[in-house]
Amino acid sequence: MDAPPSLAREISPPRALKRRRLSVPAGKDANAPKQDDVEPKLAAIEAGKAKIDDHLTYFTKRLSKASRQTAPIVARLTREDFAALYDGNDHDHGNHFVVHQHNHPRAGVHYDLRLQFSKSSSISFALPKGLPGNPNSRSIGRMAIETRVHNYWNHLIESASSKTGSLLIWDTGTYEVLPRKTASSNRNGIPSLQTTDDDSDGSDSPSPAAPTKLNNKCGGPGHENEKLIAAFQTRYIRLRLHGTRLPDNYTVILRLPTNEIIKRPTARRKSRKGAKTQQIENPSDSENEEQLQPQEQGDEEDLDTDTDEDAQTRATNAYPGSQNTIGSVHQRHWSLQLDRQNSGFVLDRSESSGSKGTWVRGRDGGGFEAFIVRGRDHERSVVTGRLAKEVESDEGVEGYVGRAGWVGIEY
Repeated sequence: MDAPPSLAREISPPRALKRRRLSVPAGKDANAPKQDDVEPKLAAIEAGKAKIDDHLTYFTKRLSKASRQTAPIVARLTREDFAALYDGNDHDHGNHFVVHQHNHPRAGVHYDLRLQFSKSSSISFALPKGLPGNPNSRSIGRMAIETRVHNYWNHLIESASSKTGSLLIWDTGTYEVLPRKTASSNRNGIPSLQTTDDDSDGSDSPSPAAPTKLNNKCGGPGHENEKLIAAFQTRYIRLRLHGTRLPDNYTVILRLPTNEIIKRPTARRKSRKGAKTQQIENPSDSENEEQLQPQEQGDEEDLDTDTDEDAQTRATNAYPGSQNTIGSVHQRHWSLQLDRQNSGFVLDRSESSGSKGTWVRGRDGGGFEAFIVRGRDHERSVVTGRLAKEVESDEGVEGYVGRAGWVGIEY
């Protein structure tokens, strides 16, 4: 008996059933953010390993979450004003500045002064003792160590890690470069580095020593960042800082001593105990020619350095994203001093003021009440109101012990 046709044909395998795909893979949280939505870590952004399109939004969001309530006496800048200040200088001729208090694990407490000179970049100086605030201090001169060129967005940072320590915004605002008063020039046409704020014929004309090539490129210094570039080339910068913490008309002088002009970067080395001291070649701004205090060698060599810097950063003296078009040289030691006359002080030579005289506030209300830099345990951020230890806590840094021994200048 023949089999029916339905049984004679080839038997096909059963159709495979389609498995339903689970909306959430096993072991994963349904509410977990997508990879594209994960916010990059602050450390990765600082190291250049993660990139973001809007630094201002990213950092102001973080800072607003970390804000603290403070007493009315504490200098503060609102989040809106902080953002507007940065955004208003985010262009080719911006003149923004920031002073960071930096508690570095190796270099210890110091202050980083950064001055924007282009849309993307800022020159940077490490100040071991901070900015001077006493016109009659016996230690009128300070050291300012030239470090890497930073990105402009670094002005927004408050952070902490066990590797780099804490970083908070001590002050921020805009800068103004004042004309250098007429002074004698040396055989190379560069103004004498011995010029003081008393050596003047009263002229307000800027120094003619800025390189002609630079002036032609800038069309003649007109914007503040162009004045900064020109003054940097002459190695003498008369700088007025308009900040939140700093008093009105606060003015300092940055100048590069002759023995530092041709200095080249030195190999990184560890500090030695009992290192010898040296006298920095730089007279003060008064007629009495008070000398700068000696500074220890060795410790300052490590300020604001990163052991993970790549060869390109060391070769250009600029972090990724910034450009060293100003000609900054790593680790040159500049001198920094308070410009007492342009800050509004006058010299009282009455008998009661002693043989050297005393700098006092002008009759027109010029000058300011003397201040001292007190360090990480006392000074709060002008943006968030945090102390250094609170920045560390917010960033999850536990048990951090900074380098001890920092002492401010109180006389």
